[in-house]
Amino acid sequence: MRLATYNVEWFANLFDRDDRVQVDDTWSGRHDVTKAQQVEAIAKVLTAIDADAVLIVEAPNTGKSQNTVRALQGFAETFDLRTTHAVMGFANDTHQELALLFDPAVLSVRHDPVGQATKEAGSRDAPRFDGAFRIDLDIDATEDLVRFSKPPMELAVTLPSGAAFRMIGAHLKSKAPHGAETRDEAIRISIANRRKQLAQAVWLARRVEQHLGQGDAVVLLGDLNDGPGLDEFEHLFGRSSVEILLQAGLYDPHAARAHGPRPGSIPSTARFARPSEGRFLEALLDYIMISEDLRSKRPKWRIWHPFRDAACWSRPDLRDALLTASDHFPVTLDIDL
Repeated sequence: MRLATYNVEWFANLFDRDDRVQVDDTWSGRHDVTKAQQVEAIAKVLTAIDADAVLIVEAPNTGKSQNTVRALQGFAETFDLRTTHAVMGFANDTHQELALLFDPAVLSVRHDPVGQATKEAGSRDAPRFDGAFRIDLDIDATEDLVRFSKPPMELAVTLPSGAAFRMIGAHLKSKAPHGAETRDEAIRISIANRRKQLAQAVWLARRVEQHLGQGDAVVLLGDLNDGPGLDEFEHLFGRSSVEILLQAGLYDPHAARAHGPRPGSIPSTARFARPSEGRFLEALLDYIMISEDLRSKRPKWRIWHPFRDAACWSRPDLRDALLTASDHFPVTLDIDL
């Protein structure tokens, strides 16, 4: 089985209010890329990775007239993808949903959130992801009340053999100081964002620990917006979001390598333009983490990086599609389930 996570930048911009995909020469949300170019590139990438299930991070919007599942299934039908079905969790108001495209002949999937539904007061006991989590991150005797702007998607996955596992799709809070006008304001926002992101990681980790305690196999995948060397505040709280999840009992070889004592060259899943500096910033942000029991299932990870993956580099059409489709690259996991 092949599982994938793919953050598709500005995917929502490619659909009209009735969820029809727009293939025309107007600009997409990506710099100097038309909607037709991005649509065709996304389809080419999804066809190339040929996954049985793909977590789409920043999926099309669900709103008054739009529906994420309808948009994704329409996209799959338009481009004859075998991942014809889609499922999503709790909708949010950011126009960046979490959803799973999957092949119904290979697996059955249903949204299955667990945890206590909370009110404004929140809960300390890893509540349902659309609720509020109470945690004191910096030991100042004052609890922070944390919410997800994009609640993680919890799925119960069943295979034709009867085997089952839990899948959690996540998109954690960005640490970037968006909206800051001065250096002091940027510092304040960056620290606040990192605090919130770490709290979200603790919340996720506690849910993972609950499942592992019940003997469930777990796959956690998505954009964790965290990796080594991304900002000057990463040592302020002692550990990263990724390390919190690894310590909860999950494993991803790219994460383990990057957070090792001597990481060397760090893998990259995203590439962002820095026009003022005349260069690109690369970062490890996207992961597929598995519980220890799944490590015996011959897992094999791959980052579809257009310059670092030899097979992607050797195919100019795929290399160009990866660069046109998004500022993130897919991560796949082949595993014998």
